[in-house]
Amino acid sequence: MNMCRVVLSSLLSAAFFVAPLSASALPALSSVKEIDNNMLFVGIAIEIADECPTISARTLKGLNFLWTLKAVASEMGYSNDQIEAYVKSKDEKARIRAAGADYARARGVDPTTSAGLCALGEMEIAKGSVIGSLLRAK
Repeated sequence: MNMCRVVLSSLLSAAFFVAPLSASALPALSSVKEIDNNMLFVGIAIEIADECPTISARTLKGLNFLWTLKAVASEMGYSNDQIEAYVKSKDEKARIRAAGADYARARGVDPTTSAGLCALGEMEIAKGSVIGSLLRAK
């Protein structure tokens, strides 16, 4: 496993591990677009940084971004257990991975190749998107 993925996965788990408990019934985090779309962007950035030799992750910026998402989820009333279940779910990870591949294909790049992911990363950095803000050209 790529070191960037290991570090960001650890940071992601840590960032989402501490949250106040809430007794309210809330929709699944995967249906909260404010959280889920941003988690998609983080996942895409991690994949690009892992697979593209000319782009790296902005790890501290990524950690801050994840802490912010965690705070938003907590403010919405999601408990530690709910957040942790979302972050660690194999089904959610597979769904996010598939959505990331669709995102790349919709932008005309092949998400299964290093060249495609590098092209996507360069596009995202150039346009200053959320994904681009989590990356830097080496």
